[in-house]
Amino acid sequence: MYILGISAFYHDSAACLVKDGEIISAAQEERFTRKKHDHNFPSNAIKFCLDYSKITVNDLSLVAFYDKPFLKFERLLESYLSYAPKGIRSFIKAMPLWVKEKLWMKEYIRRELNYDGKTIFPEHHESHAASAFYPSPFEEAAILTMDGVGEWTTTSFGAGKNNKIELLADIKFPHSLGLLYSAFTYYTGFKVNSGEYKVMGLAPYGEPKYKNLILQELIDVKEDGSFRMNMEYFDYAFGLTMTNEKFTRLFGGEPRKPESKLTQKDMDLARSLQDVTEEIVLKLGRNVYKETGLKNLTLAGGVALNCVANGKLLREGPFDDIWIQPAAGDAGGALGAALIGWYNYFEKPRSVNKNDSQKGSYLGPEFSNNEILDFLNKKEIPFSEISTEDIPGTIAELIVQEKVIGWFQGRMEFGPRALGARSIIGDARSPKMQAQMNLKIKFREGFRPFAPSVLAEKVSEYFELESDSPYMLLVANVKKDRQKQMTEEEKKLFGIDKLNVIRSDIPAVTHIDYSARIQTVHAGTNKLYYDLLKRLDGEYGCAVIINTSFNVRGEPIVCTPEDAYLCFMRTNIDYLIIGNYLLDKKEQKEFKEDKDWHKEFQLD
Repeated sequence: MYILGISAFYHDSAACLVKDGEIISAAQEERFTRKKHDHNFPSNAIKFCLDYSKITVNDLSLVAFYDKPFLKFERLLESYLSYAPKGIRSFIKAMPLWVKEKLWMKEYIRRELNYDGKTIFPEHHESHAASAFYPSPFEEAAILTMDGVGEWTTTSFGAGKNNKIELLADIKFPHSLGLLYSAFTYYTGFKVNSGEYKVMGLAPYGEPKYKNLILQELIDVKEDGSFRMNMEYFDYAFGLTMTNEKFTRLFGGEPRKPESKLTQKDMDLARSLQDVTEEIVLKLGRNVYKETGLKNLTLAGGVALNCVANGKLLREGPFDDIWIQPAAGDAGGALGAALIGWYNYFEKPRSVNKNDSQKGSYLGPEFSNNEILDFLNKKEIPFSEISTEDIPGTIAELIVQEKVIGWFQGRMEFGPRALGARSIIGDARSPKMQAQMNLKIKFREGFRPFAPSVLAEKVSEYFELESDSPYMLLVANVKKDRQKQMTEEEKKLFGIDKLNVIRSDIPAVTHIDYSARIQTVHAGTNKLYYDLLKRLDGEYGCAVIINTSFNVRGEPIVCTPEDAYLCFMRTNIDYLIIGNYLLDKKEQKEFKEDKDWHKEFQLD
């Protein structure tokens, strides 16, 4: 029995295929169209899911769409009417697409897929909750979902047991922790629904100078974590921008222009917002524990990608363990909707995997050596062939030589994080690697931190973390005995000047506050990547490497061999290991894109 889950028309459209309750495949549309955060109907992702299982639309037992379009439309209409005549420009811009397409989603799916079967429409936060609980390793657990907005709900909590989930309470639009974060993302000059993680990365460079002002003027937070926002400062409920002139006056200046120089004020705003977010998440978590009495917690929704808040909730909160959906944002809604179809619509029993049932989130396309070889030969690309057994030793040796490696192996990751399938990797011990990768390879802001991949069994030797973090969604500090304390002169530095201070024996993955966003690597889900780390540890005494996504700023993570080669040639990556084939940059011929290179490469 096959169930297709779909999310579309907001951001990060995606598709997921579930077979008899097992997650078989899932992918975001952006990976195929090369349009970051593509919101369009995920035709390519759907085709991949069906092709991977060698089935057609006629084999589907059910299609599940991740929210209720009519309920979302109701919210839009009520919001516009509440603020009228404000928002008329936004109303005129939004309505034609709703009236023409979005409202008639059942017919749209039928037409696009040539599908005549049953379609269900769970609520948005129900899809988030399902994506959090059903793949988790828990028989029963509390559920907390937090994002910008679904239909009406922005935050919800409930409980899952066996094959049932129940949402017990929610907070409704326009009061939204996700939209508060997006408002500051906009004000500090980053792109909404894309740059929120940049604000999180910027926060350690600042001081929480504006925290009290945010709590006094913008958001009223109760002890149970519930909150109300002062909408006098925001335009997102009806307008084309997130904040307004009153917000601008409150913080003493216009929003930062994108790509302009970051100031200490921007860093202080980021830190203040992050501190407020962590406080709210911690209060929400404690209340959920009190209301449900359950010792484990599952998280989803875009705010659940705030790995700093997640780490604090795990350390300081009441729960024994936390499991976070790797595709916590809207893409994961496709997965949650499909699982609702299996467990709720068809009422099937649930069996629990002691790790989880997400399969490391390696759910996307993969390419055989024959397919990779055909591509390399067609383009006359120089390479050398390496046996699978020799890959870990060969790449480990290059890493300790401080070479930067493009790593393209197995099935592509589902979700926003590269987890050792489509990754750029390097030596975590190198003091120069962070700056080199940011500026010469990723073409992105120099303040942005890189994440470590570490052998799962060695994580507590490097970081203050005793639990698993396979999806790079928890932040913890580097262990004290590995930290390098700052000199008195270094302590006097402010803002971005702190960047180049060496803080540990793995400086390339140690953020300025001694923290790291950790991925624990397991042999059971990614053996080749695990073997690489094992080889590095055995021969060179380091079980940690830098792992960043295989892309440059403004481009989605690479999907195909062609995507990988294009990124390799347009950056200063030294080597590309793609399947069993190793490409050395020095051996490549001069790169010229002809008409056969079908994608444009753009930086935002």
